[in-house]
Amino acid sequence: MDVYIIGAARTPIGSLNGQLSGLPAHELGGIAIKEALRRAGVKSDQVSEVIMGQILTAGCGQNPARQAAMKAGIPKEVTSMLVNMLCGSGLKAVVLGAQSIQCGSASVVIAGGQESMSQAPHCVQMRAGVKFGDTPLVDTMMKDGLVDAFHGYSMGTTAENVAKQYSITRADQDHFSALSQQHTEAAQKAGRFKAEIVPVTVPSRKGSVSVDSDEFPRHGTTVETLSKLKPAFASDGTGTVTAGNSSGMNDGAAAVVLASKDKVQELQCTPLARVVSWAQAGVDPSVMGLGPIPAIQKALSNAGWKVEDVDLFELNEAFAAQSLAVINELKLDKAKVNVNGGAIALGHPIGASGCRVLVTLLHALASTGGKKGVAALCVGGGMGIAVCVERDV
Repeated sequence: MDVYIIGAARTPIGSLNGQLSGLPAHELGGIAIKEALRRAGVKSDQVSEVIMGQILTAGCGQNPARQAAMKAGIPKEVTSMLVNMLCGSGLKAVVLGAQSIQCGSASVVIAGGQESMSQAPHCVQMRAGVKFGDTPLVDTMMKDGLVDAFHGYSMGTTAENVAKQYSITRADQDHFSALSQQHTEAAQKAGRFKAEIVPVTVPSRKGSVSVDSDEFPRHGTTVETLSKLKPAFASDGTGTVTAGNSSGMNDGAAAVVLASKDKVQELQCTPLARVVSWAQAGVDPSVMGLGPIPAIQKALSNAGWKVEDVDLFELNEAFAAQSLAVINELKLDKAKVNVNGGAIALGHPIGASGCRVLVTLLHALASTGGKKGVAALCVGGGMGIAVCVERDV
């Protein structure tokens, strides 16, 4: 059974403790859901199910996906589910939604992701009490989102491992990162993100403020400015991964509306794209950034496509090192990859990014006249996920 994407939207991406930091993840998710529905022309009572990705849920209350759905005006009779596949969560939600439709248990599914890294709390285990001495607080953003559970080191160290394995130099990474920033700067100035973004109204001391553009990009970034940054994850003199050639810590949400072919015909709407295939794959956690390589290969095989058939790739730039490894290993045409920049410039609200890259891909295909696209991400713990979509042009 064919599954179509009939609506897609995302919030702007906020910086850590930035413009969106006062809004919890479910409020950001609710905004994206409501706008995606509006664009699809679907009424809230026509929705079968809501599936949202989120990683940092400590202290967020029960089922933040349900909270987001209710915030968006989805009726109480419609159920909601939260997904945690780390950075792949938002895209895994889309896959689960598509599978639900293909199984015949749903006709319209809202899927996406949401995250407020700014509101991730610090925590302490006090259930049994502390008899003596100090008790440290654990940063749940790091513990649950950014530190490998198997080796106990940061995602940045896995990028160092990839850089060493593939002989990717600091200069290579800084050049890639500068291009990402420059492409995003050009896209922002040309207004190419406006079609995918729903403005977010945030309270301030001077009254409500409308945030309608991504906050994280650093205009004017060059290789020279990036080259001045110190390695962030290795202190032995061999480090090449810096804050400048890594993605950021951010806030944001994204959502799409999925529908069956029968529902599309009933609604008489024009789909943004058809979901053609998907795949996921596992790799060694120490080089988790390589996950998109087998995931993309499997997704392309499932679609019956070759690399050269794809018009655009939207790959989450967790780190320049792993992005370059994926591009080089798959022999991708760099002119087709992240044409408006990627997460190094835009930011990486981890639970939302899976759907964010898909929303950005859909709009980039539409604006360039492209037909076939692939969205993919590496996933902490050593995984990758990819989805192939096709426009009817």
